[in-house]
Amino acid sequence: MNLKKIGIVISREYSVRVRKKSFIITTILTPLLIGLLICVPAAIMLLGGEDTKKVKVVDESGLIASQLKSDESVEYVLASGEESVEALVDSFFDTDLYAVVSISPVDEKGEVSVTTYSGEPLNMELKMDIGRAVNKVIENRKLAGYDIDNLDRILADVKTDIKINSMTLSKDGDAKEESVEVYMILAYLMSFLIYMFVLLFGTMVMRSVIDEKSSRVVEVVVSSVRSVELMMGKIIGVALVALTQFCIWVVLTLLIIFGAGTIASDKLVEKAGGMEAVMATVQQSSETSVSASASTPDIATLLEQVSADGENDGIASVVRQVTDMHWGYILFCFLAYFLLGYLLYAAMFAAIGAAVDNEADTGQLQMPVTIPLIIGLFIMLHTFEHPSSALSFWASVIPFTSPMVMLARIPFGVVPVWELALSLGLLLLTFLGIAYLSAKVYKVGILTYGKKTSFKDMIKWLKQRN
Repeated sequence: MNLKKIGIVISREYSVRVRKKSFIITTILTPLLIGLLICVPAAIMLLGGEDTKKVKVVDESGLIASQLKSDESVEYVLASGEESVEALVDSFFDTDLYAVVSISPVDEKGEVSVTTYSGEPLNMELKMDIGRAVNKVIENRKLAGYDIDNLDRILADVKTDIKINSMTLSKDGDAKEESVEVYMILAYLMSFLIYMFVLLFGTMVMRSVIDEKSSRVVEVVVSSVRSVELMMGKIIGVALVALTQFCIWVVLTLLIIFGAGTIASDKLVEKAGGMEAVMATVQQSSETSVSASASTPDIATLLEQVSADGENDGIASVVRQVTDMHWGYILFCFLAYFLLGYLLYAAMFAAIGAAVDNEADTGQLQMPVTIPLIIGLFIMLHTFEHPSSALSFWASVIPFTSPMVMLARIPFGVVPVWELALSLGLLLLTFLGIAYLSAKVYKVGILTYGKKTSFKDMIKWLKQRN
């Protein structure tokens, strides 16, 4: 192969694609959409407060109404003795009430029935809030009927919330506290991104080949460039486009999220009544005593304070775990499997594009290519729970599924160096073999028109000598 000619094809593919309006639009819009998906829910929680719902309570039991606590979202109002449920329901739409709650007298079983009336389906959170209050009152009343001394203290002593500390042992005898949920999230994100990018940019190569073939441009190109050089240049060119787009996505997404986070923090400070109010709230929730004369603590001090509180200890542990990860190693593995996985599948997609005259004919030929990707995605879900199982090992070594499955294992730290080297080596060798076979199909198929290609035809092209 002539590397200079491949370089010319790569340069052409790259420059043509990055100048397209579709590339520019998707490169800008995708980070915006990702940022919106991440920031909008937080913004809704922070700024999207609703009007307080007014709920009238008719409590014939005399037990429940006092346990219904009002807050910013709902205001419980006890009905007066003259207000009956029937009268409130009849005049409901003439009032500003959101709902009417009717609580019956206590029956012979010591229980009550609750009925709500509202102009629209009752808010689920409100329904659960009322249910919890009613159940708590009735349960306490039933327990009190057993006439057990010091019942409250007994129940408080019985109530238990044991925290499970997950410690991972290393071969040198060290033990480190880790959270498997962090590994699962990271593994899922990396594996799914590999699946999405390989499929997205692989089909981009296929469409590019089909477009050039259907427009007969390829007949002019192959007069000066060998078909295998054209195929490899197209694959590598699109790979560089993919890396460029991915890097821009990462940078823009981080900028959007960082900017949105800064704005949200400013809004939170404003809503709380200033930084002093926010600090007071944090201090109260973490139950740590910080001297008023002390200077502003650094990040390490804040983490220590958060760790001191049992409720927030898990958050601090997660932060420490994320910062202690070997991000250089993880990023290297992601890029290696992304590039090799893309090259492997792009070679097959290029052969499919060369074998057909239009995209409508690719359905049958794409199936053997996309099925291993889908299988790898399903095995990835198994790997989250069993990263060291035999299925996870073999699927992370077999080249057609290893890009997704191996990345699902790497965050757990269960992959020895020899397994990683074996997996990458097999993936590289398989790509070279598939590229050789795809080039033979590409060479014949790119100049074949007017016939719907079958697998039998492609096998015949593979058997032809150069």
